[in-house]
Amino acid sequence: MSFDSATWFQDSHSNGVDLSLKELLFYKSKAHLLSLKPKGKVKSAQAGQYLAPHKGRGMEFAEVRQYQFGDDIRAIDWRVTARTGEAHTKLFQEEKERPVFIFCDLSSNMIFGSKLLLKSVLASHLSALVAWSACQRGDRVGGVVFNHDSHHELKPIARDRGVLALAHQLSSLHESALANRDNETKKDQFNNNLKRLVHLAKPGSLVYLISDFTQLDEHSFKLLERLNRHNEVIGCMISDPFEHALPQYQDAVKVSAAGQQWTLPLMDAKFRSQFKDNAETFYRKRIDLLKRSGMSLHNYDASLPIEMQLVER
Repeated sequence: MSFDSATWFQDSHSNGVDLSLKELLFYKSKAHLLSLKPKGKVKSAQAGQYLAPHKGRGMEFAEVRQYQFGDDIRAIDWRVTARTGEAHTKLFQEEKERPVFIFCDLSSNMIFGSKLLLKSVLASHLSALVAWSACQRGDRVGGVVFNHDSHHELKPIARDRGVLALAHQLSSLHESALANRDNETKKDQFNNNLKRLVHLAKPGSLVYLISDFTQLDEHSFKLLERLNRHNEVIGCMISDPFEHALPQYQDAVKVSAAGQQWTLPLMDAKFRSQFKDNAETFYRKRIDLLKRSGMSLHNYDASLPIEMQLVER
């Protein structure tokens, strides 16, 4: 698929580095690209489950059984009835709204990009897309948005108000993260905010975790396992091509992050090969830990718009 970055930047109101409300509103028109339909029954019978436990007239088909006195004759399955010679009726489960929580990491490690977008910008675009999709379904939107020195919790709110509240926090915390990206990162921000999400997300929720997961550890795993026990959890790992393999270049290149500087000898094939092996090991370790927690996992590349990656899945 051909891709004209200049046209995309203009259409999406983005520049790849800063984050505006206008570009987050752009994803309202893309909400149809992401389906938030439940993959099945949630793992808890507590309040907040998405599919009602009773069978009745509703949106979600459940099963076919033999017709019983009192069943709605409009639900008779005539094909099964003709095939078996006995009356059968369709049963449905009633769909109810469920809260959708978005955990968006805008910490220092996310303020990086070598091609189209900063990882933090792509994460914000994906957060907006999830929120607009939830709004389109009639679900409430809440979440936790954080950078390396501050955070904001959003309780689930219905309709556009919930999405706009999230968008304002994404824009504000991203601006703050950019302005203070060279400050020393506070330790354990990822786990502290994950703990906040565990308390915020009620059983039966849909949870999107959007991060590069570089701060993931065994404590994170325990929190993720707890979160996944009673919710549908989807992990979205954001990465940049530069983090997987260094490009070949004729000179050494200086890079800086979080107040530190490194010199990368990109002309050295052995150095590039060693970097790639180490990056793969680190990447695999994160993937294994996330999958072990039981969540669904998707990878996203900051060198492409989020809508292109969804279309190509």
